[in-house]
Amino acid sequence: MLPENFDKYSYYINSVQSPETDVRFFKKVYRELRHKEALMLREDFCGTYIVCQEWVKLGNLYKAIGVDLDEEPIEYGRRLAEKNLKPSQRARLNILKKNVLNPSLPKSDITAALNFSYFLFKERGMLKKYFRNVYKTLKNDGVFILDCFGGSNCYEPNEEETVHKGFSYFWDQDSYDPITNEAQFYIHFKIKGKKKIEKAFSYDWRLWSIPELKEILTEVGFKDIQVYWEGTTKSGEGDGHFKIVDKGEDCESWIAYLAALK
Repeated sequence: MLPENFDKYSYYINSVQSPETDVRFFKKVYRELRHKEALMLREDFCGTYIVCQEWVKLGNLYKAIGVDLDEEPIEYGRRLAEKNLKPSQRARLNILKKNVLNPSLPKSDITAALNFSYFLFKERGMLKKYFRNVYKTLKNDGVFILDCFGGSNCYEPNEEETVHKGFSYFWDQDSYDPITNEAQFYIHFKIKGKKKIEKAFSYDWRLWSIPELKEILTEVGFKDIQVYWEGTTKSGEGDGHFKIVDKGEDCESWIAYLAALK
């Protein structure tokens, strides 16, 4: 049970998400791969749809669609949008309480699945069904962008703390099953001067590898799949800059994006 009045979505947004960086990256990827501008974004598993909100701030021609089944984060995002967006921006934002497998979802220039949300599909057939639906609901020159992670740290229980102003964020891998590739993750928070808040978020996932993802994306019809790998600082940490690569690095922990072209 979380403490009363604990705003878990605010802490999540401020520690996990970087919506301004995300939309700049999406624009760059689409321009790099399609040589023109993307105007319509669809964010699957959108939660509080903070990325959609940032997208419509880019200009009067930019529109966004968010898709999620969970009313709680959608309502939280609605309150944020009322506070942070102009009426003209909210008018270009459409949030759908629907399943990402729904075949009638609106078409988009870019469909994004972020924060490894599609890892909830543990069976190959279900993941393939989702990817096929993304393919069918993209515009003819659309791009599907999804993130993934891996590295040797993913194969054993571990907990990593990241310190922010006034609080700490903990990414906790509680378990890993090498037979199924299933893993249990939690997010904890520790506000300065207060007791650690355990299991604010819980994720029961299957870890999908880049080769598996590329194979399934190809099977459903995507013609070209590029891997954007994160660069490193002098100290060996990720630098937040992603570029197309043919080969990755053997890291303890890595994050990458796949961009699949219809």
